[in-house]
Amino acid sequence: MSIVKINALTVPEEQREVLEKRFASRAGAVENSDGFEWFELLRPIEGTDQYLVYTRWRDEASFQAWMEGPMKAAHQGGGEGGGERPKPAASGSTLWSFEVVQQAAPKS
Repeated sequence: MSIVKINALTVPEEQREVLEKRFASRAGAVENSDGFEWFELLRPIEGTDQYLVYTRWRDEASFQAWMEGPMKAAHQGGGEGGGERPKPAASGSTLWSFEVVQQAAPKS
């Protein structure tokens, strides 16, 4: 079965739009990775300032390969034209890991 990684990002109200725009412009940064199965960015509605970044992977090795390759390169590169990197939109981050032990889809 697959594994799920959920990154809980603490995002101040004034940085929400910035975070969402950055994810929208990521241009396939994860979709073409071997073993990638699903992505969702979840915006909080009430009671929290944490966004959840949900990804599902074929296995832990696929996730680690993405972390050490495309994700690492995307987060280490400088800004366009070699300028400074933009300030992070999130003020904190926690990564949760889960194994999928049961799943269901709508019956057609």
